Amino acid sequence: MKTKKAMKTSELLSRYAVGQRDFRGVNLMGAQLKKVNLSYADLSGADLRGANLTAANLSYVNLQDATLTGANLTEANLTQVNLTQTHIHEVNFSRANLRGAIMPDGVILT
Repeated sequence: MKTKKAMKTSELLSRYAVGQRDFRGVNLMGAQLKKVNLSYADLSGADLRGANLTAANLSYVNLQDATLTGANLTEANLTQVNLTQTHIHEVNFSRANLRGAIMPDGVILT
């Protein structure tokens, strides 16, 4: 199994600020990403176990095959997010906007 590259929250946000959107396979386990804007980012295969993404803007993000186990997505904007094959065990989606999201089983929410 390939080890994912650990990235600090500050590095992720600074790279995003200068236009980088490709964060495939990054390790953000336990990251504090409350209220951040990561719209249109590619986080496919990322490790976001236990991450705090409360009120984050994750619209149009690719989270295919990511691990979100135990993540907090309360009030997050997940409009049109791709959660195909994503591990969402014990994820808090309370009051999250999942309009148009592709769920792990392939169902598209309306």
